[in-house]
Amino acid sequence: MSVQQIPTGKIIDGEEVIAIELTNSKGTYVKIFNYGTIINKFVVKNAKGEKQDIVLGFDTFEEYLDPAYLANYPYFGAIVGRYANRIKNGRLVIDDETYQLAQNAGTDTLHGGIVGFDKKVWDIVEINDGPQPSVTLQYESVDGEENFPGNLVIDLTFELTENDELILSYEAETDKATAINLTHHSYFNLAPEGGNIKNHKQQIFASNYLEQDDNYSVTGTLIPVEGTPLDFTKSKAIGQDWNEDEGYDQTFVLDKIYGDLSLASKTIEEESGLVLSVYTTEPVAHLYTAKYLGVKNGKGGKDYDSYGAFCVETQHHPNAVNVPTFPSTILRPDDLYTQTTIYKVSLNR
Repeated sequence: MSVQQIPTGKIIDGEEVIAIELTNSKGTYVKIFNYGTIINKFVVKNAKGEKQDIVLGFDTFEEYLDPAYLANYPYFGAIVGRYANRIKNGRLVIDDETYQLAQNAGTDTLHGGIVGFDKKVWDIVEINDGPQPSVTLQYESVDGEENFPGNLVIDLTFELTENDELILSYEAETDKATAINLTHHSYFNLAPEGGNIKNHKQQIFASNYLEQDDNYSVTGTLIPVEGTPLDFTKSKAIGQDWNEDEGYDQTFVLDKIYGDLSLASKTIEEESGLVLSVYTTEPVAHLYTAKYLGVKNGKGGKDYDSYGAFCVETQHHPNAVNVPTFPSTILRPDDLYTQTTIYKVSLNR
């Protein structure tokens, strides 16, 4: 069990970018950059005993800053905030005051705006080199950043357990009422050689999904998954029922008690024998099968193409600030925002 800090030699906005490596006694290894809290590597042993990296990314930190990558930016492995997914028309109303946010996805706000939490250097505030190695990163988002109100302080702890669980624990406080909806945007592929994820078997513990408009912004309407291609209540191949020109880019409302930590999603890949189970306290999970992915020269020089990965983004309901029937995403000064999401890797025995 160990934690190591490795300087990248890169300075951004006067802050040094550091790689933090977490390793458990089994040899499971996670590498995180304090820039955007990017999960750069998640190396596990597959059913053949081979080490396998299950997240997409780059071999060096500098490649995350490459203009060609940023031109079609997929948020590889990064935190998303202040507000995950879309806010319709970039419009936010809190206590009768209207805030106009950047409209960086058509007329909507996507993933926190132009410069979100994914493009910030976070402070390393705590390291735990014990039996379950962990690191806590902190960022203070100042009042008015991306036109969101309130000084918001966020702590995000990554903990690697002996059971090959990567636990993400979030806390946040504000000095003024603000909107917050955090998630992490890792791209997973459980196949030994990567490639199209259509044969990965997927299960999502959700009886309903959220209707979206033509710009992927949710409308507030819940639709039963039964009888639709979005029914993942029983495990099936991701590509079994999909429109292969679209894949999946949909938010599922989980069947759970609000706030409880429970199993949201389970993905199995037969060749590697790997299983990725996602547990969360959040009420929804967004499944994205990377339709718009097109990245050249990823790890080992590999190109990442459409449907070359899947994301399970646990969060609150997108656009909840404009849909009163959704659980609130407004954080007030006397409240503490908390969220826990666990990525557990196991073998399909």
